[in-house]
Amino acid sequence: MGLSPKVSVIITTHNRPRLLPRAIESAQRAGASVEVVVVDDASTDETAAVCRDYSEIRYVRVERNRRVAGARNLGVAACGGEYVSFLDDDDARLPGSLDIQAEALDAAADEGFVYGQVLVCDQDGTPDGSDYPRDCPRGDIFWQLLERNFIPCASVLFRKSCLYRVGLLDESIPGVDDWDLWIRIAELYKVAAVEKPVAVWRRPTPTSGQGSSRTVDLIALSTRLLRRRWLKLPRAAGASRHRRRAVWRAFSKNVSEHLVWEATTALADREVRRAASSALTAMRLHPAGPLGVARRWARVSTLKTLLTSGHGAAAKADFKRTRSSGS
Repeated sequence: MGLSPKVSVIITTHNRPRLLPRAIESAQRAGASVEVVVVDDASTDETAAVCRDYSEIRYVRVERNRRVAGARNLGVAACGGEYVSFLDDDDARLPGSLDIQAEALDAAADEGFVYGQVLVCDQDGTPDGSDYPRDCPRGDIFWQLLERNFIPCASVLFRKSCLYRVGLLDESIPGVDDWDLWIRIAELYKVAAVEKPVAVWRRPTPTSGQGSSRTVDLIALSTRLLRRRWLKLPRAAGASRHRRRAVWRAFSKNVSEHLVWEATTALADREVRRAASSALTAMRLHPAGPLGVARRWARVSTLKTLLTSGHGAAAKADFKRTRSSGS
């Protein structure tokens, strides 16, 4: 690899050495001029030894745990690429994907980042047959991003120069720090998209600390951010009251309907407390109130029944279409 890599891939990791080689090697295969920066976020196991087997990577050791956003910021400071991508240690890049996305940014100087789809897989790394997102809006997507986060972090390649205008990741909002960054970039720049899978995303388990066990907390955090920060960004603050209210209603509907799905899943798993928390938060946020939640619950319950029958794939695809359209 040359002294000036085109792309830097920042992989943050903490005590997961068995997963790390797959992530590193996938990043190396994703482009012709790729620098891999591994930020070891205060691991206490053999992570450092695993990284020593890869002499061509840049290894950054953190002695005090900074969590994902903090570790990524340190990686940004250490990297030398014109373009930057974040990759979790349990995800993977697809071969050649970074070259494709770098070419897209090379062709359009006014676009701040390019994203694509991800292949969704289970904890064993087996794809479940679905791509996300189904549709990839491009251009001016600022208002759409305020309504919901449809951009998988592993699929993004952004210009490092954007950070000089919008700043680094906010370490005080773990779990939504990437969404916050995409919004701040999209306020000032157009966005490109590649409508094909560029990465493999491993779906978290409910007990992983990343998945549905944190859903209510993350939605509460994103709700506060929308009200207190995102709608006060210059572009949003200067918009009409009607436009801002429309964003709030669409956001509320999207997150409440997601909570209905989470509540139904929790009930099926006999996790009553988690189901109750999700359902109550959904009723508080849904623009149509408890009646809107009840209607959605009936639809989700029907889909859940179909998912356990011979019509599972069709039902799952139908539910994903309605969620992505906000209907």
